Amino acid sequence: MMKYKLEKGSPADYSDRLDKEKRCYSFLDDLGIEFWRCDHPDANANTIEACAEIDAVLEATICKNLFLCNRQQTQYYLLMMPGDKVFKTKELSSQLGCARLSFASAEAMEKYLDITPGSVSVLGLMNDTENAVRLLVDEDVLSGEFVGCHPCINTTSLKLYTKDVFGKVLQEMKHDMTTVKLLGE
Repeated sequence: MMKYKLEKGSPADYSDRLDKEKRCYSFLDDLGIEFWRCDHPDANANTIEACAEIDAVLEATICKNLFLCNRQQTQYYLLMMPGDKVFKTKELSSQLGCARLSFASAEAMEKYLDITPGSVSVLGLMNDTENAVRLLVDEDVLSGEFVGCHPCINTTSLKLYTKDVFGKVLQEMKHDMTTVKLLGE
């Protein structure tokens, strides 16, 4: 028996939700975006391994979301890639034509995306009104019908149509994306 269930749309009761999570639901609702929600307050989905049971409920491309920066910490990137791919900085750096990337600090993550480690999500870009973060998307993420992500907190996971995320949602956030091809081998 499944421990988690998929529910359509925003929660009926917002009383136990963080403001940043509420903003995600309002943002999606205001755009008329259809989405499904899986609450898992007892299982913070902050690693790909912890997401296995939740993935089975979502039936979406579950992304590994990495918040990266250059050595000087002057350029920031949000990388979305399939959860089962291995990330190699050298592979991505060569495609971007920049020096080796590293993981950005929790402070920068909070400053630009209003997200804490383990909750990184494309929806955090709604908080990046200065476009300080460049979105990088592995081409394999774009091939699925649905994509899974967090509403800026890792106690809930969302299932959205891929076309909506990389269409209406990014347009409203005024963010572009750069498609990359990661072999993950």
